[in-house]
Amino acid sequence: MDFWPEFMATSWGREFVAGGFGGVAGIISGYPLDTLRIRQQHSSNSGSAFTILRRMLAVEGPSSLYRGMAAPLASVTFQNAMVFQIYAILSRSFDSSLPLEEPPSYTGVALGGVGTGAMQSLLLTPVELIKIRLQLQQHTTRTNSGGGPVSLAKTILRTQGLRGIYKGLTITVLRDAPAHGLYFWTYEYVRERLHPGCRKTGEENLTTMLVAGGLAGVASWVACYPLDVVKTRLQQGHGGYDGIADCFRKSVKQEGYRVLWRGLGTAVARAFVVNGAIFAAYEVALRCLFSQLTPAYVVTGK
Repeated sequence: MDFWPEFMATSWGREFVAGGFGGVAGIISGYPLDTLRIRQQHSSNSGSAFTILRRMLAVEGPSSLYRGMAAPLASVTFQNAMVFQIYAILSRSFDSSLPLEEPPSYTGVALGGVGTGAMQSLLLTPVELIKIRLQLQQHTTRTNSGGGPVSLAKTILRTQGLRGIYKGLTITVLRDAPAHGLYFWTYEYVRERLHPGCRKTGEENLTTMLVAGGLAGVASWVACYPLDVVKTRLQQGHGGYDGIADCFRKSVKQEGYRVLWRGLGTAVARAFVVNGAIFAAYEVALRCLFSQLTPAYVVTGK
């Protein structure tokens, strides 16, 4: 009976809830664009994002834009709490000599982000695999299969085991480790440029949070996008690819190097919206949950 009040009385509890708010805001705001991106990456015949959007709305209905959202939404609270907590710990560990009153160096921020991206891949890989397969289902296929995220996960585990549910783990680590390093570095750098001194005081405004978070998302996605295309194709469940190198080689041979950047415009638009929402919701939630304004690097470092 006393668990929730005690949980919320701790900094970890409030950070967990704030991370959940950020993750939910990011998923809801950007999921339709994510669905369009996945379909663009899947096939060279899919057309532009607007063509796919019109076709999906006409044939499959508006709900098709949110197909497969249950899997990432169900895990997003824990995932975001884990990401922010691990990042805070790792970024501090590279600057252990600094007092808590000082923000971690940009080097510590980047290295902490790299470690965070690698570790979160363990949770993210099965979630994204299920999400991708549901997003690529056409209406008729989905009707015949009758499967949602739980049913699909059970089928994969039953037929392929853990190896099947973790297909794409290596490429996910290769994508997320450097991308998260750039992601957190960009956020910290841009917010400081837009609002000098805010890394120490935590007094930046909502516009700074939205812009810094949005640009951080754009930078990280542009840097890792070719790897994301390969990951989508490896996790789609068919295609006859024998590993990362084989998928890369066959994709380029069949469709040219442009295939590695297909859907980038959609991904960039989504990244700005989603990551601006994530950081803004996270920071605002922290300010509501804590009785006094505390810099985010101190809050998450506890």
